[in-house]
Amino acid sequence: MSGNDFGQLFQGVYTLITSETYIAVARIGLIILGLLLIYLGKKGVLEPLLMIPMGLGMATINASSMVMPDGSQGNLFVDPLTTDINKLLDLLQIDFLQPIYTFTFSNGLIACFIFMGIGSMLDISYILKRPFTSMIIAVFAEMGTILTIPIAMLFGLSIQDAASAAMVGGADGPMVLFTSLNLSKDLFVPITVVAYLYLGLTYGGYPYLIRALIPARLRGIKMTREKGNTKQISGGVKLGFASILCGVLCLLFPVAAPLFFSLFIGIAIRESGLMHVQNFIEGPLLYGSTFFLGMLLGILCEAHLILNPKILMLLVLGIVALLLSGVGGIMGGYFLYFVKKGNYNPVIGIAGVSCVPTTAKVAQKEVHKVNPQSMILPEALGANISGVITTAIITGLYITLFK
Repeated sequence: MSGNDFGQLFQGVYTLITSETYIAVARIGLIILGLLLIYLGKKGVLEPLLMIPMGLGMATINASSMVMPDGSQGNLFVDPLTTDINKLLDLLQIDFLQPIYTFTFSNGLIACFIFMGIGSMLDISYILKRPFTSMIIAVFAEMGTILTIPIAMLFGLSIQDAASAAMVGGADGPMVLFTSLNLSKDLFVPITVVAYLYLGLTYGGYPYLIRALIPARLRGIKMTREKGNTKQISGGVKLGFASILCGVLCLLFPVAAPLFFSLFIGIAIRESGLMHVQNFIEGPLLYGSTFFLGMLLGILCEAHLILNPKILMLLVLGIVALLLSGVGGIMGGYFLYFVKKGNYNPVIGIAGVSCVPTTAKVAQKEVHKVNPQSMILPEALGANISGVITTAIITGLYITLFK
């Protein structure tokens, strides 16, 4: 068999051998990373619904590079960088994931679907019972999304790229995707991949941050609740609150109106009692969108696209943003501890980082280890849901200011 015959028959191997060394090494590395994500997803270390399709997509796309008719190397999955309309129409008929990418991913629709599903699972009564404390914690927990911008600019990033990278500190994947699609189209793939990879750190890393910054005697505080906090809030009140807040936020930040609408329509469906619609939104729509998001993110991790010199910088900035947000949230917890003269558990602060409901569960778990009688989950969920809203506001603010 001649070299040409071998290259025609086994194009994936041929393109690997004939590629420049750094491209070949990157492809092999990304294949291994993809398999590792599958393993970590299966073990439950990372979110399996997201990481298993992402890992398989990452391994597949870097294994399946082939020689295209024009002599270049490519694949039959998706071309995210196409801007020529005629070429795009051709790709929509050839690349099997191009229609999903073009019509749901590149315009942020898939992020809105996920946000809609998140909204349908949120019980905003946790905020309405404790609006002051919930919002205070959420604002403090935005420290990473704010302070990471000047740090990123010191690394040489533009204000747009810095704002996109800073959104990783919100620990909310759809909002990172939405922001980077609007501000950093050239970097939205690596920024979003970094964001979703680091979401696992909120579960694995934040417990150590809590133990480092909050002594055991404070972690075990059992709070005395006010009698008014046990009163049930009707669905009508919650629906009215969500509708008014959605209108106000869309009026202030129309560039992020799709995100606000998606979140609050999910809440509205939940509070309207439309169970059959709610079951669809928080079931097939949310899980299907998350699955395709993971798969597309994996497919987009092609070596040529990922080998951007800014990637290492983004990895560092992602860690910095999440660390600062966690520290900020705990500072908010300490602030309320002093304001309430000791009748507040500062661990609740970590729940202001809007990875719903992971950070709230982390807070309760760390408190339970010290004092099984201390229940902080209602307060933590209030801060958690408020964190989603404040991060969405930051998203709208950044897109308005920097686009």
